[in-house]
Amino acid sequence: MRDITHKQISLRTAKATGILFCSPATIELIRNNQLPKGNLFDVARAAAFVGAKSTPQLLPHCHPVSIDGMDISFDFLDKKTHENIFDSSVFHRTGIVITGEAKSIGRTGIEMEMLTAISVAALEIYDMLKPVDKELEIGSIKLLEKKGGKSDRDRFITGRPGCAILVCSDSCATGEREDKSGRTIQAMLESLQVEVKAYNIVDDNKESIREQLQQWVDEDIQFIFTTGGTGLGPRDVTTETVKEMIEREAPGITEAMRSYGQMRTPLAMLSRSVAGTIGNSLIISLPGSTGGVKESLEAILPAIFHANNMIKGEGH
Repeated sequence: MRDITHKQISLRTAKATGILFCSPATIELIRNNQLPKGNLFDVARAAAFVGAKSTPQLLPHCHPVSIDGMDISFDFLDKKTHENIFDSSVFHRTGIVITGEAKSIGRTGIEMEMLTAISVAALEIYDMLKPVDKELEIGSIKLLEKKGGKSDRDRFITGRPGCAILVCSDSCATGEREDKSGRTIQAMLESLQVEVKAYNIVDDNKESIREQLQQWVDEDIQFIFTTGGTGLGPRDVTTETVKEMIEREAPGITEAMRSYGQMRTPLAMLSRSVAGTIGNSLIISLPGSTGGVKESLEAILPAIFHANNMIKGEGH
């Protein structure tokens, strides 16, 4: 199965629909509650719930998810009601429209559970109607909407935010060690089509760090990421430097990074990362290790870019 441990836990929603085509005579039997197998929709709704919960057993690559809420509704196919959902070709027939919505808080979407629920509900209706209708047909099953996770990514990025990366490391500054954490930041930012305007390496010196950060702030670079100097070593001074400079701290950013990291390694609690604004720039200090950088950015990207609107006074 695909590894999803890097994904953020978030609210996921999905809405799907489908049609069980049947004869006009069958529709009348349903309306008049004259079916030989009794109540149709309550049984189909229960079957949909069972189908959704069984999705990981039916689809080998589908991860188990918590279904935190689900609703299934039924309606008779009507052009006026459903013309925005289905192609016009279906409206020369009669049938039952099955619609479902579900919510889940987790690392992966719930659309497959929703599609399975619609399919199983349609099959249950088919089974209950087959004694009275020999021309039943299931069709038009489709996902109408999904939200959460990767599908919401674009809404956090407006325009093409400018970013800068500062590597704080004595060994990288002298050329003794190749920088990997800064390049990891660059690759992850560029994968989101974000512009990396500047990249530099300085030694673990408060004045060097302060000078470079201030230069980028003066250049009005919107997002500045530092890597290194957030630990407990005697030369780890990035945290102190950034704290002295920022005007408004944003503790929720670093709380999210440490919480995400703590689920993967107990060493995340030793990070002293800090985040906050200087003028119109948001500065985020990240750990020095490649793994720490990757996990920290997984926790805050791409939502962090919404801060640009807030800094400009545009609200949420």
